[in-house]
Amino acid sequence: MSVASAAAAQTEITVATVNNPDMVTMQKMTAQFEKAHPDVKVHFVTLPENELRQKITTDIASGAGQYDVITVSNYETPIWAKNGWLLPMDGLPASYGVDDLVGSVREGLSSGGKLYALPFYAESSMTYYRKDLFQKAGLTMPENPTWTQVEGFAQKLHKPAEGTYGICLRGLPGWGENMALFGTMVNAYGGRWFDLDWKPQLTSPAWNKAATAYKTLLQKYGPPGVTSNGFTESETLFARGQCAMWVDATVAAGYVSDPKTSKVAASVGFAQAPHETTTRGASWLYTWALAVPKSSEHQDAAKAFVGWATSKGYIDAIGASQGWLAVPPGTRKSTYANAQYQKAAPFSGLVEKAIAAADPAHPTAEPVPYTGIQMVSIPEFQAIGTRVGQIMAGILANQTSVEDGLKQGQDFTNRLMMQSGRMK
Repeated sequence: MSVASAAAAQTEITVATVNNPDMVTMQKMTAQFEKAHPDVKVHFVTLPENELRQKITTDIASGAGQYDVITVSNYETPIWAKNGWLLPMDGLPASYGVDDLVGSVREGLSSGGKLYALPFYAESSMTYYRKDLFQKAGLTMPENPTWTQVEGFAQKLHKPAEGTYGICLRGLPGWGENMALFGTMVNAYGGRWFDLDWKPQLTSPAWNKAATAYKTLLQKYGPPGVTSNGFTESETLFARGQCAMWVDATVAAGYVSDPKTSKVAASVGFAQAPHETTTRGASWLYTWALAVPKSSEHQDAAKAFVGWATSKGYIDAIGASQGWLAVPPGTRKSTYANAQYQKAAPFSGLVEKAIAAADPAHPTAEPVPYTGIQMVSIPEFQAIGTRVGQIMAGILANQTSVEDGLKQGQDFTNRLMMQSGRMK
C-alpha cells in the first residue's frame, strides 16, 4: 500500500475539549494513542469553557455530527443520555477497570445504571493560600475556614502596590464559571435555588448575604478586571504569586504545586472550601468527562480514544513522562492508593476527602427537589445559570445593586420555571 492510500484509509476523529492544562496535556500525549492506533488520526478543537459548551450543545441537539468526542460534565451527561444523544459506554475491556472509578464520579455520569461518559478528571473545591504570606502576617489558616474568616485574611493580605491581591475568585459570567463558585457560597450561607415546590429563592436573606460577601471580597480585595477571570485566568494569577488566597477547583492543586508551572509551588497551603452557616454544599463536585455523540460517524474510533484517555494506563503514562503531579486527579481509587502519587501530591488526602464528602443528592441545608451542588440537574438550569452569572458579573461591575440584581434573577427564573411547567 502506498503512503497516500494508507493516509486515505485513516479514520479521522474530531475531539472538542476545553483549554484547561490537563486537556492541553492530553493533546500532547495523543501521539501515543495514534501510534497504538495507526488507522486513526485525531484532530482537536480547543475552546474556552463557555464557548465550548455553547458549540457542543448546539451540535449535539441538532445532530450535526461535527464532533466525534465531546468534553461534557456530570451536568449534561444524564440529561443528554435521557435525550438519546449519547452512546452508552458499554463493552469496555476488563483492563479498563470500571470498578476502579470513584463511586460518586461514576454515578454522576450514569443514567439508568449505564455509563454514558468516562471521567477524564474529577474535582471538588478547596482553599489555596500562600503559607509564606500567612506566616509573615502572623495568620493561621484553619483546615475548615469560614467565608467570614477568609474575608478577614483577605483584608490583611491585600497589598496591590506589592503585586499581591487578598483573594482571587472567578468573576467571568457562566453557569460553569462564576456560578460554580458562587453557587457553593449560596449553599454555605444556607441558601438554595428552589424550595420543594420549585419556587425560586434568589431574593432570600441567604442569597443576599452570599452575594454581598462575594461582592465585598472581589471589589475590596480582588484583582482588577475580575469579570474576565474564569478558572484558567485565576489559576494563572495564583501560580504567578499574585493572589494571597484562591478558592477554586481541587484539580489545580498539582499545577500550583509544580515548580515547572508555579512560582509559588514551595509555599502553597491547602484547606477545605469555606463554609459559613453550614458545610452542606460548601464544596462542589464536578467531572470533566469524554463522551461519544450518537451523531458521530466514527463511533468505534471515538470510543477507543475515550477509553485510552480515561484509562489507568493513561494516568500511569502521565506519571512516568510528566511527573505524578501532572496526572488527572479525582477519577480512580488506584490513583489515591498509589504511593508515588501520595509522595508527589501532599494534598491528595485532602482532595480525596473533599470529593468523598460532596453529596449532590443532599446539596443544601434545607430540603430541595433537585440534585447537584453548584448546579441544578434540570435542562432549564443552563439558561438560568447563564443569566444569573451575567447578573452577578453586573453586580461586581456596579451596574446593579445586590438587591436589584437578585430581583432580576428571581424574575427571570420565575418566568422560565412557569414556562417549563415545573412551577404552577
